[in-house]
Amino acid sequence: MHIFHDAKGSSHAKIILIGEHAVVYGHPAIALPLKTVTATASIKVIPSSSEQIIKSSYYDGSVDDMPKNMLGIKKLILKLVSDLRIENGFELHLSSQLPAERGMGSSAAVAISIIRCFYNATDTRINHKKLLSYADIAEKVTHNNPSGLDATTSASDNPIWLIRNKEITPIPINLDAYLLISDSGIKGQTSEAIKIVKDQLNTDEISTSSKLAALGRLAQTTRDQLANNDIVGLGKIFTLAQKDLISLGVSTPKLDNLITIALKNGSLGSKLTGGGRGGCFISLLKTKKEAEVLAKILNQHGVTKNWIEPLSNL
Repeated sequence: MHIFHDAKGSSHAKIILIGEHAVVYGHPAIALPLKTVTATASIKVIPSSSEQIIKSSYYDGSVDDMPKNMLGIKKLILKLVSDLRIENGFELHLSSQLPAERGMGSSAAVAISIIRCFYNATDTRINHKKLLSYADIAEKVTHNNPSGLDATTSASDNPIWLIRNKEITPIPINLDAYLLISDSGIKGQTSEAIKIVKDQLNTDEISTSSKLAALGRLAQTTRDQLANNDIVGLGKIFTLAQKDLISLGVSTPKLDNLITIALKNGSLGSKLTGGGRGGCFISLLKTKKEAEVLAKILNQHGVTKNWIEPLSNL
């Protein structure tokens, strides 16, 4: 049996700047860590017991009885307990500032925090590759065919350029602008959105592949714009990407309406972020003040929460 003591682990949110869905099919994507929006796991050891308890806002009870919608987390915990040869009972407290099913990587952030917590509790070091391998256990159950972008960004302090199974590169961003991340108030449906795109590929492969490739090219252009402080150009790219995402069927009328409102009230470009079919959308603005003004306007039209992220010195 390994050393096992009380410990904590943490992670953070992410948003996809560009490339969602296309990244699943081998095209590049760019994601940003949101380090101020955190998920935390803490273990309290119960020495005289073998009972394994979860405490969270979604579920309180034994690991064995975790509900179906937490199956990915359950599999991850059981794998960690087995691999780290944990025999003592414990209470695992899960706390997250990330809204679930909003495209901010909630499930990946919780998974990363749990892995770090267990490894800290056993005084065991874990490398980045193994960390992501463990996270994939939970993500495959939650998202069926995850790109790996959520877990990679939730485990990183830097913006990430990712081409699935080929390249993961931290990239610098120094853009004199602000990103407004807005929660539409509707749960995103990532699995449904992935299925929509997959079905389109089966029924109209040429057209759908062309749209996905276009999103990949927009990601490449975005990388150049981020390096050259091209704020206006990036805004135009966001709007072009949203048109492709609409044509893929992963947006919704409410998202489209909120994005139209944003564009009429100062946004240089807006698009959904994450899986879609609800969730969050992002808007690009030149100043923090403009972002704050737009946030208030969007709140009047049903947005439930906003985050403002500076894009300088990332």
